[in-house]
Amino acid sequence: MSKSIIELVDGLSTNNMTVSMLRSLDFVIPGQWNNLVGFENTIRTVTGEIDESIIQQVGERAIYLYNDRSQGYQRAMWLYQTVDSTDKALGAAALANKVGEKIPLLGFLNKVTPKADKAQTIDLTLKLVVELLAFCQINGIPGDSIGDFVNSLADYSGESLMRMVALVCVDGLIPFGPDFIQKALATLDKTSPQELEKNSTFQNINSDIPGSNSASKLNFIGESFNSVTGWMNDLVVSRGLTPQKVVSNLQGFIEVADDKLDYLAAFLDVSTNYYEHTGTQTLARRLIERAVAEI
Repeated sequence: MSKSIIELVDGLSTNNMTVSMLRSLDFVIPGQWNNLVGFENTIRTVTGEIDESIIQQVGERAIYLYNDRSQGYQRAMWLYQTVDSTDKALGAAALANKVGEKIPLLGFLNKVTPKADKAQTIDLTLKLVVELLAFCQINGIPGDSIGDFVNSLADYSGESLMRMVALVCVDGLIPFGPDFIQKALATLDKTSPQELEKNSTFQNINSDIPGSNSASKLNFIGESFNSVTGWMNDLVVSRGLTPQKVVSNLQGFIEVADDKLDYLAAFLDVSTNYYEHTGTQTLARRLIERAVAEI
């Protein structure tokens, strides 16, 4: 990794398109997500410590753990970054000078086009797989530990829970509608290993996905996504989530017509990096919690 954990956490934005989007999703899990920015600030918030010497010790231990390549922290960070960066460059430049403004989406339709359902499905399911793989890396367990990951979702909170909420809302409900789970599973069943191989996100993270070939990796992706459908459905039902409800909460920073939701999904894909942003926060929290336990 080219950047240290300090640089990554200090470099998190306090107010950009990603932060605006995540704040707009606060209605799903009110008060759960706090946009923690800054390495030292994160240590103070997570530990509640005011003793400068202890804060220093925790920081040094967290840095040591992150830099230790025998641990999975750097790989988890790479996964969070990679799944967000793929396919983003095309629209990012056009949006750069509009960050923080209330953007009429229609002006960008010639720059941002919706993905085909199959590509959108692969991206949705691969983001879920990245969450699983990063969880395994952070916790030092095998990358195919689907059961452990599913069980951990009951304890998800803060930035980790917000990331899963955004996955359901932004990559599920908005592009596919209320039956996004069924649509994704049906599309995945019709996807061939050859089609998977053409996906740029898969090409980047292929070596991290368990399986000896593309066919077995596709099976793992399907098994992983299917294992979380119960949790996702419970979230949608318990919070009364609909595409319209999600979009109405996004209206605070973006204007979009109801018949342009597939464009909205593409727009958010190129203009936000919520996996990397909240992933950095998750990683910092886990490092700090472990550092406290070890000093």
